[in-house]
Formats: sequence, C-alpha cells, structure tokens
Amino acid sequence: MKRAIMLRFVVILLLALAVSGAFSYYFIGRNMLQHDMSAMLNTIHAVDYALDYSGNLQEQVEKLQAEAMDASSRITVIASDGTVAADSEVDRVDSMENHLEREEVREAFETGTGRDTRSSESIGESMLYVAARSSNGSYVVRMAVPYTNLLDYMISIFPVLLLGTCIAFAVSVILAIRFADTITTPLNEISEEMGKVHGAQTDFSFKQYKYKELNVISETTMKMAAEIQEHMDQLEKEKKIRQEFFSNASHELKTPITSVRGYAELLDQGFIQDDATKKDFYARILKETDNMTNLINDILMISRLEAKEAEVTFSTVRIGPLLTEIFESAEPIAADYQVMLHKECSPVSIEASAKQLRELIMNLVSNGIKYNHPGGNVWVEAWSENGKLYIRVKDDGCGISKEEQERIFERFYRVDKGRSKKMGGTGLGLSIVKHIVEYYSGSIRLESEPGKGSCFTVELPFKKRI
Repeated sequence: MKRAIMLRFVVILLLALAVSGAFSYYFIGRNMLQHDMSAMLNTIHAVDYALDYSGNLQEQVEKLQAEAMDASSRITVIASDGTVAADSEVDRVDSMENHLEREEVREAFETGTGRDTRSSESIGESMLYVAARSSNGSYVVRMAVPYTNLLDYMISIFPVLLLGTCIAFAVSVILAIRFADTITTPLNEISEEMGKVHGAQTDFSFKQYKYKELNVISETTMKMAAEIQEHMDQLEKEKKIRQEFFSNASHELKTPITSVRGYAELLDQGFIQDDATKKDFYARILKETDNMTNLINDILMISRLEAKEAEVTFSTVRIGPLLTEIFESAEPIAADYQVMLHKECSPVSIEASAKQLRELIMNLVSNGIKYNHPGGNVWVEAWSENGKLYIRVKDDGCGISKEEQERIFERFYRVDKGRSKKMGGTGLGLSIVKHIVEYYSGSIRLESEPGKGSCFTVELPFKKRI
C-alpha cells in the first residue's frame, strides 16, 4: 500500500511540477522580455537626450554606438516622413526604404512608444524592435537587439528553475514518505491488532490516531466485533433454550403418554373389572390426552410466532367487549379457586388479532387466578396513552421472587412445579404471552414480590411495526 501511495503521489507531483514549471517559464520569460524592453526604452531616452538633431545624426549615432552601445545593439533614427536619418549598422541610409509603415515606428509616432519583433531585411536577422518618439517630436529613435522568440528567455532561466524543481521534488518525496507512513503505519497496527483475535476472542486495543477516518476503522471494527460477539452469545443462548425446549417437551409429553399407556394396558389386559374404576381410568386417559393436545397446540403456537408464520387476521378489536368475554370464560375457574375478578377499561380499540389478544389476556388472568389464594382478587385494566395500548393484570396472590422473575417467560419454566402440574398447566402460558407481545413490537413488564402478588403491564403500539 505504501508503494502504491508513493507511486501515485510521485506521478501527481511530477504533473504538478511540470504544469507549474511551464507556467513559471512562460511568465518569467515574459517578465524578462518586459524588463529588457523597459531597459531598451531607457537607452533610447538616453540616446535621444544625447543627440543634436540639428547636426549630423549619422556621425553621432555611429559615435554613440562605438563608445557606449553593445555591439549587438542597433540604433536607428527615423524622420517624421518615414525616411531613415541615421542607422548604426548601415553606412548609406539614403538607400534604405521608408520606415513609416513599420509597426513600432507607426505606434511610436501615434502613442509615443512602440515595439515589434520580425526579421530585419537589411541585416537578415530576427530582431526585437523598441521605438520612442524623440523629445522634439520630429523623429523616432528606435533600438533593435537580436531576438529569436520567448524561448530564448526561457532557456536562459531553465537551469535555475530546473534546480529549484529538483529541490522541490526531493523535499516533496521525503514529505510524501512521511505522509505515507502516517497512513500505512496505523493501518498495519490495526491489522496486527485484528490478527491477534482467535475464535470468539474480541478484546481489541486500538490507539487513537490523528486521522479521524482511521479511528473510524478501529471504532467500527470494535463495534462489529461486539455485535458479532453479541450475536454469537444470542445464538448460543437460543441453542441452549432450544435444547432445553426439546428436552422439556419430550419430558412433558412422556409423562402423560406413560400414564395413558399404563391405563390402556390395565384396561386391555382385563385387570380392571369394576365399572366405576374403568370409568375413572377412561376419564384419566381423556384428561391426559387433553393435556397433551393443549401442550402440542401451545408448542405449535410458539413455533409459528417465532417463525413469524402465524396466520393472523387483523380486525378492529374493542378491548372492553373482549375483556367481558374473557371474564365470562374465566368465571368458572375463578369460582373454583374462590377468586374475584375486577375490570376497568376505557373505550379503546386496536387493529390486531382478536384471537391473539384473547390468548394473551386469558393466560395472564388464568395465572392470576391459579396462583392465588381463596378470597384473592385479580384486577384487569386497559387504557390508551401516547399512541399505545396498555393492559395491566394484577393479582394479590403468592407473588414471584426476584430470582425467578428473570426466567418466568422461559418455556416450561414453572415457579411452583408441583402446583402447576396439579392445575394442568403446560408451562408455556407466559412464553406465549411474551411471543405475542413481541409479535406486535410491544413490551411486557413484571412487578412482583413474594406474598404480595404480581402485576404484569403490557404495552402495545396501536400500529404494528413491520
């Protein structure tokens, strides 16, 4: 990765240096050209100041050329009619053509100064011409120097710019190496830290880096590791629950099957001759088969709820009439246990399955009745608040200890195993309640204390979250 970063950085750096160098060469060359033209104008003004326009201009120009001018420079004095009055490179100026149409001369007469670049016809060389109108306005003094093009200036400064570019390139490469190290080193450290993980071990120890993006990687890695660990723990928990479920289901089914088989064998082998005893055995067989049927139905219901495969018919369920129906069904059981039922419900309805809501409330009410004492009470309240339906089922029965409250919603878990068996419970009632609540994206809360009863509060959103 470091090599790739360096390679790309070098390519980008070379392109940047090439573009900046080209622009630098061009603009520095132009500046040097402007500087030279400015120097030539200064020289022209000095020549103009030195010339006596009433005397022999040719002799004066040749003398100035010999004494003060560079050999490659050329001075020309042009009259207002375009005739050449003097030229430092030509002896017979009267043979020279009219210069009035020359670009630099025309500009000088019109604006005071002028310039042009072209090949000189008289000396056959490419020249840079700079001209200025004389102080008396009757002449134009022109200076010319050899000039190929702007490349001449660029070539002259190329060694200096090349040296500067090389130094900049070297410094940039060193900085690039350090920059690449600040990226690759943290990535290598993160990779090494992740490489220490074996199996389910996710104990990472990442440093804090100056680039927040690198910290995002380490934070995301830790978050993902925590989620994976949580998921694995959940899978392990579900696996354990499933194993316990199958074990408990087998045990719960094995007991009534053994009883039914025993009664059936006694009846089949003719050991029971008394009609009353036979009738009792038949009643016991029917009771055990009812228990098995209820158990299987509860198991199937939980399975469908867990798999989200339950066939649910939604309708507008009015909670008040539903509670009345549930109380009518529960009153015979409540009478047997000498428990009073009380309900308080505000006018509220919800889009849900009437069958599931009935199952939910009936299980809670049945538990409140069965785990109570003679003369006990069960209260059911229902109301709406903040866009949610609340159902509270409270009793003043035996209550549940803190230790057992954590497991009360597990399948086949019974607080009082002997009493539950005697009452014919399957041990799946509260598990079914929990699954129905979760199916509607709701929640259930338990408050209980041994000897002081229990209070289950169900919270269901009016609109089921998919």
